[in-house]
Amino acid sequence: MLHIPHKKAENAPQPTDRDLDPPEPRWPAIVAVVGVGGLNLALPASLSVGPRWLLLAVVIVLLIPVYISHKMGNHKINHILGHLVAGIMTASLVYSLAMLIYALPSHKEAPVDMLRSAASLWITNVLVFASWYWRLDAGGPNVRDLRGVHCSGAFLFPQMTIDPAHAEEGAGAIWSPQFIDYLFLAFNTSTALSPTDTAVLSRWAKVLIMAQASISLTIIVILAGRAVNIL
Repeated sequence: MLHIPHKKAENAPQPTDRDLDPPEPRWPAIVAVVGVGGLNLALPASLSVGPRWLLLAVVIVLLIPVYISHKMGNHKINHILGHLVAGIMTASLVYSLAMLIYALPSHKEAPVDMLRSAASLWITNVLVFASWYWRLDAGGPNVRDLRGVHCSGAFLFPQMTIDPAHAEEGAGAIWSPQFIDYLFLAFNTSTALSPTDTAVLSRWAKVLIMAQASISLTIIVILAGRAVNIL
């Protein structure tokens, strides 16, 4: 993560309430997680780990202690459970994609089912990696809330390059990304196969970007393309 040490001037202005960011809302991330579980219902049974409703049930059950631990301020438990949810979603995505690729030569899946599965997995890919970026960048949402400002992040969003002196009246002097910004980053990575206007600074983030782009390329070019040719 990028961090440039600097000397603090004796008369340097201290952060004010205007400078500090309010706590990040958690509901967009919760909606994304539930959405991943819902998208699994659109997959054929042969592409799902267990019953199609299992992933949705698991993430909803895990979201309860995630929410409670956040409200109680138990950041360690919240951090562990949040990563567990993201890991389960990622494993489910990889398994479903592998099963769909395996089914291609034998034509086990009908073309329409293949297209629906490819679309479901593509959207799932966006939501899963948006969740990872949001959970890992700058220490995660809990660390960002405690810090009060966004710094030492793995991504350099365009808004972060704007001089705080030019911030709009009534807005915070230091812009900070929220879940929708990471969702936009993940969407661009899946559509353009690159993060477009956002600079990727950390090595772990570059690995995730490459993994997401590779999954998206597989879904779009191999799976969806093959299904259209069969129609």
